[in-house]
Amino acid sequence: MTEYWETEGKIVDATEEPITKKRLVEDFRKAGISPGDTLIVHSSMRTIGWIVGGAVTVIEALMEAVSDQGTLVMPTQSTDNGEPSRWRAPPVPEEWWKIIRDELPPYNPVTTPTRKMGIIAETFRKYPNVYRSAHPQASFGAWGKTAKYVVETHPADDAFGEKSPLAKLYEQDAKILLIGIGLEANTSLHYAEAKANLPDMPVESKGAAVLEDGKRAWKTWEEPEYDDDDFHKIAGDFEEQEGLSPVYIGQAESHIFEMRELIDYAVCWLRKNRHYEKNGNY
Repeated sequence: MTEYWETEGKIVDATEEPITKKRLVEDFRKAGISPGDTLIVHSSMRTIGWIVGGAVTVIEALMEAVSDQGTLVMPTQSTDNGEPSRWRAPPVPEEWWKIIRDELPPYNPVTTPTRKMGIIAETFRKYPNVYRSAHPQASFGAWGKTAKYVVETHPADDAFGEKSPLAKLYEQDAKILLIGIGLEANTSLHYAEAKANLPDMPVESKGAAVLEDGKRAWKTWEEPEYDDDDFHKIAGDFEEQEGLSPVYIGQAESHIFEMRELIDYAVCWLRKNRHYEKNGNY
């Protein structure tokens, strides 16, 4: 992902007028976000336009939109803390694998940076009163009324299932906001994969550096092989069925969903349309 500041000049040129916190709060209200909402956000800051105050302004506008009686959540994934033999972007030589397993710093919710989550999520995870879940690769950060509850359980072998923060968000009738990114980036749809319980869904071996009893360890586990290849189709079909149109946050074409409605639809969609062979292909 190109860093925001590397393209800032182009963003200035493409922005009609500076985007302010007041403008963003108004846009969030128009999109249907209200005080007391539980909201999970995925975002690309450069699509919004040139923002006075950058990521901090976006975060504080989101916090104002949901209020301290609501809850704000963002994925804070650190996928570079993982099994090196499975790395593809970029791959590393096989002779490096053992060194990486032995030397990767263990996941720490306070200090471990996000990877490819964008500057808004990376700034958010360091914000005061933001709590981060314990998963070494697929963590979520949360702020607000139910923040601690949302992230309190997140075992390594249940990245997106019933013991993950996504299950808590579904339970709380959360809303999903995608700011300037494609429908395929909707992490919440992984929960639909877990709920669908599809026959012959492949399982993959995972690994990460963690802290156990205060000491670094290399932890391994197995989990379903989640796949977002059809997420754009699922969400697009849902929008068409429900007559939903894009919303605009600043200059960013964005999408908002009621999480429970989308997940329930996606579970049915997956059971109808995604079929695995015995070897796990579909």
